[in-house]
Amino acid sequence: MKLIYGSLLPAALAATITVACQTVQTTQGGAVGVQRSQMMMVSAQEVEQASNKQYQEMMNEARSKNALNRDAATVQRVRRIVGRLTPHTGVFRKDAPAWNWEVNVLSSDELNAWCMAGGKMAIYTGLIDRLKLSDDEIAAVMGHEIAHALREHARERISKSMATGIGLSVAGAVLGVGQVGQDLMGKVAQVTFELPNSREHETEADRMGVELAARAGYDPRAAVTLWDKMASQSAGSPPQWLSTHPSHGTRQRDLTEYAARVMPLYQAARR
Repeated sequence: MKLIYGSLLPAALAATITVACQTVQTTQGGAVGVQRSQMMMVSAQEVEQASNKQYQEMMNEARSKNALNRDAATVQRVRRIVGRLTPHTGVFRKDAPAWNWEVNVLSSDELNAWCMAGGKMAIYTGLIDRLKLSDDEIAAVMGHEIAHALREHARERISKSMATGIGLSVAGAVLGVGQVGQDLMGKVAQVTFELPNSREHETEADRMGVELAARAGYDPRAAVTLWDKMASQSAGSPPQWLSTHPSHGTRQRDLTEYAARVMPLYQAARR
């Protein structure tokens, strides 16, 4: 795939973009049939390395503030749920079960959870405690976030950012400027914590998340009750981690439909 950004683009830089830009299929469709090609302009390895570094810095900062894994029972509960979800990621991509998965619980009143590239996750106590989440609902949260990582949504969003603001990032890469690595970490943080996901990304994560939960033996219908709780806590406008794009009604209908679609998987897992 070749992108043309104008006649003023140096030939060497244009050649680099041609090589770097590729269309990929990051995951298999699974029972929910999520299949879409994605345009990538940065490698999965680079994004994963930047994510790992960003994650470690965040966990160190949380530790210094006594905000990391303060409640052993909650940490054990979350890790048990995630431990049941991650083996089923192989349905969507064969390499994922072998990722170095890690999840921690951050003490914060914020309604938040996320999963970085390569399987580095966190969930906030505010989400668990304020919404009084059941195990099924925690599985819905973490399944959704895991799906974002499986689909490499952060990498895709960084790539789109590069495509629209190509100058300094790619020019720096061509020239071998060391600042590029730091810039990539900044982009990872931005797409993970600051910018809401697109409607398309959220819908993909919703659908894959209910399948992961069902295969792990968690009731996929809990995704609907989770969404209702989230909406009620924010006067009808969902917190940023669930995105402002799909309306409550649209999302509820889609989750209900796809939860029903994967119910046989849940029933089989429960047997």
